[in-house]
Amino acid sequence: MMKRALLSVSDKTGIKEFAKSLHSKGIEIISTGGTAKALIEAKIPVTSIEDVTNFPECFSGRVKTMHPLIMGGILFRRGDAEHKKEMQELKITPIDLVCVNLYPFESDSQIEQIDIGGPTLLRSAAKNHEFVTVICDPKDYERVLQEVEAKGDTSMELRKELASKVFLRTAAYDEMITSWLSEGKNAGVMMTNGQTLRYGENPHQWGSFFELVSGFGLRHANESVSQTELMQHANPWKKLQGKEISYLNILDADGAWTAVKDFAEPTAVFVKHANPSGIASHQNIEEAFQRAYDADRLSAFGVIIALNRECTATIAQKIIEQKMFVEVIIAPSYEAEALKILEQKPNIRLIENKNLQINECTTYRTALGGMLLQNPDNRIITEKDVTVVTKKKPSSDQLLDLLFAWKCVKHAKSNAIVFAKDAVTVGIGAGQTSRVDSTWIAAKRAGERAKGAAMASDAFFPFPDAVEEAAKAGITAVIQPGGSVKDAEVFAKAEELGIAMVTTGVRAFRH
Repeated sequence: MMKRALLSVSDKTGIKEFAKSLHSKGIEIISTGGTAKALIEAKIPVTSIEDVTNFPECFSGRVKTMHPLIMGGILFRRGDAEHKKEMQELKITPIDLVCVNLYPFESDSQIEQIDIGGPTLLRSAAKNHEFVTVICDPKDYERVLQEVEAKGDTSMELRKELASKVFLRTAAYDEMITSWLSEGKNAGVMMTNGQTLRYGENPHQWGSFFELVSGFGLRHANESVSQTELMQHANPWKKLQGKEISYLNILDADGAWTAVKDFAEPTAVFVKHANPSGIASHQNIEEAFQRAYDADRLSAFGVIIALNRECTATIAQKIIEQKMFVEVIIAPSYEAEALKILEQKPNIRLIENKNLQINECTTYRTALGGMLLQNPDNRIITEKDVTVVTKKKPSSDQLLDLLFAWKCVKHAKSNAIVFAKDAVTVGIGAGQTSRVDSTWIAAKRAGERAKGAAMASDAFFPFPDAVEEAAKAGITAVIQPGGSVKDAEVFAKAEELGIAMVTTGVRAFRH
């Protein structure tokens, strides 16, 4: 039976109600400084840590709970005769529940914000979870109270789950401090909520998906990250309908979602095999959807669709009427009628993802037995960022097409070429070993739609040949990073062919 609880929290959410319920069940509460004060104000009987240890807090609060009478009460093994004997000799009283959450720590904080006693209490209780209940999250108060109400104590199953949560929490906390102290040179990855996928990249491979706990929130050393951000889940998405999700579904959905978040205006992105087949923006999301589909209907078969606006009933009806083969739709929300219509296609995986903020997560990728890390390419190129390198300047309409094409080319695999006009991609060439081949593929996809369109290249042109190929297709304006040793030849060829060319000064590779 639970008889004694230690409460010491920085986040006071729900603590008064929790403590009151514990007290009503005859459980003695011991507490520290701020928590004890809050409970006393709420007229809840509390025994202070100092009254238990007969030793005051010292060194500006650096030492208060790390005492044998506290740690022993948590760590001794019930049922162990030797431990029981020592406990009686040392006059240690058992502590059956430990409720602690850690000091909020931010990467621009001082050393004093690093919690020492909190993690020690949590890890000690988690280690002894066979006998001790440990809580690090206010969301778990109600679950604990329900079991105590029903049985006088918590179940082993719940204690083990809560202990696992504690070790995950303290490991993530330590990792955040490590990243701060090393100025970003050392970082780790903490994962939780693992789920088995339909299969890996191929049916003979297994696949799993985990949510990132620590690494998702890490910024560069000069950017702050709060504990609250750290402990949130990286992936606030949920599947509303559809077949079991697969490894490639998640990979493609991530690519589509990353792309669509780059656009402020209503936008639809169609992705096939990790490359966009069509991207379109319009003031009306239904029209953007239709234009993105029409950009390359041939490739949009078994497609992943991302929307940065609510999926409407009109869009759902278009999918049904045009007999689209869709694997996944990912959107911030769905109209109720849209969900009802899409029930006609029960295999389509409908994913709701409310996170439309530009991605600031550190990205991780395994390679050569290690892990590659980088911050995402969130830079948005605007009119003021480009340099005109030909005598012929792009018109205002052409400049809009160029900037749209540049946003799109960032999300195609290098070497990437995108043809675009009127906020719609008309041809995409990607993943080729030669830039001129990508240009040729984009031109083939575009056909007559290339005439008067703009072209974006994710990296510089090593030779003028791709510009010549673009001119043959009817391209009239080009945006590219520049920086080739043959820039002068490339600029001259554009001049000769009557093409307006601008450079960004930044590359947009995506591998």
